[in-house]
Amino acid sequence: MNRNLFPAPALLVLLLFSIPLSGIAGEYADQRLTLETLRQTYSDPDGQVTEIGGVEVYYKDQGEGPAILMIHGSRSTLRTWDRIAPELVDRYRVIRYDLPPHGLSGPVSDEAAERLEPAGFTAGLLDHLGVDRVTCVGVSSGGTTCMYFAAAYPDRVNRLIMSNSPSDPVRTDHMTFTPEFAKALEEFRETGFESEHFINAFLDYYSGDPRRVSVQTRREYYDFNRRVTEANSTALIGIVEDHQKARTAMAGVRAPALLIWGGRDALLIPAAAGTLAGYLENTQVSTVFMPDVGHYPPLESPVRFARIVAAYLEAATPNAAP
Repeated sequence: MNRNLFPAPALLVLLLFSIPLSGIAGEYADQRLTLETLRQTYSDPDGQVTEIGGVEVYYKDQGEGPAILMIHGSRSTLRTWDRIAPELVDRYRVIRYDLPPHGLSGPVSDEAAERLEPAGFTAGLLDHLGVDRVTCVGVSSGGTTCMYFAAAYPDRVNRLIMSNSPSDPVRTDHMTFTPEFAKALEEFRETGFESEHFINAFLDYYSGDPRRVSVQTRREYYDFNRRVTEANSTALIGIVEDHQKARTAMAGVRAPALLIWGGRDALLIPAAAGTLAGYLENTQVSTVFMPDVGHYPPLESPVRFARIVAAYLEAATPNAAP
């Protein structure tokens, strides 16, 4: 069994401080993509760019009705929600954004990283859009960002929906990497570059059924994760790093919460949902398990995920039903 003390996503962050710089500057430099190149390739008419606290943020704001804010995880982009938003925009206002400096959002300067934090940045975007209250939906660390936002701004969150999000600083004592993913991790340690082989092995490992992750999604992950390395890459991402701080925040959540949990998550096993529900001790918590799905339910089973979200919201707010 692999006895790493950090999950694979966290390992990647730590490895950035120990990989050979020559691997980045030399052999793989010409395979990295600039923000300009990514925007030329992936921008579309529904996307907009604004500046919040001196940081450029790329976002989409579609539909009318009660507002739903969707926040992606640490290795992803707003495209996490590409097959979910169309299921909801006929009766909801769906807002999603690329957490800077990921996706098509701009870099985060050292000064901005010192001054800004995830919950306040999220509030700033909603202020810009003139949105007072939302249902906040997040997957993985995106759910953690939603949780911190709900705790800091209780009057702005109607419902909190978290999917496979950590409740504690995460470990991997219980995990066994597949040979293919172990090989891909070793390649990353040696080169500092996330090759197509690495991305495919990563997505396969964290999926309940790798066949559900499309070729397009795999290509997007590869492209966005080979963006020219940016400083302060986790400054605006909600992370459970300080256990007591996170516990205090979770206890401060008052909005009713729904946990949508992929039962085949190699990192956050089903028992983790119960732990998270216990920490959300001052609100009503419901849990729905998707037993055949891995760490990223919105990627693997988007229509089912959207229907669970809609059913939960419409049971609570009948006027939002079609």
